[in-house]
Amino acid sequence: MRLAEGIVIEKEKTFGILKFSALRREVKIVDDVGNVTEQVKERTYDLKSKGQGRMIQVSIPTSAGAKNFDYNAEVELVNPVADTVATATYMGADVDWYIKADDIILKRLAQNQPADLKPNSIPNKK
Repeated sequence: MRLAEGIVIEKEKTFGILKFSALRREVKIVDDVGNVTEQVKERTYDLKSKGQGRMIQVSIPTSAGAKNFDYNAEVELVNPVADTVATATYMGADVDWYIKADDIILKRLAQNQPADLKPNSIPNKK
């Protein structure tokens, strides 16, 4: 079972301050025959979440590029979404939560962008 569009997250309320930790894993593309290729599909990073009081894992597409921020650098998620995958079991179901985002950027870069270019912003209509 999957949520159709995932759950859109209010970043500040949900995560609080986010600090970069490290690359957790790279997910490789599997070809039509079932062989794992060297091509990376997405990367998952560990981030320290002040709001959650623990480390969280966030996956981003390879199109966002590899992230090599300094340890404990303050970061921000671009368009984060939480989703689930449920697996039926004999006693019910096991549910795994995961967080995906379009990108992870340094917080100071996000603050320096013009308002109409900030992530999740809607340009003013005139």
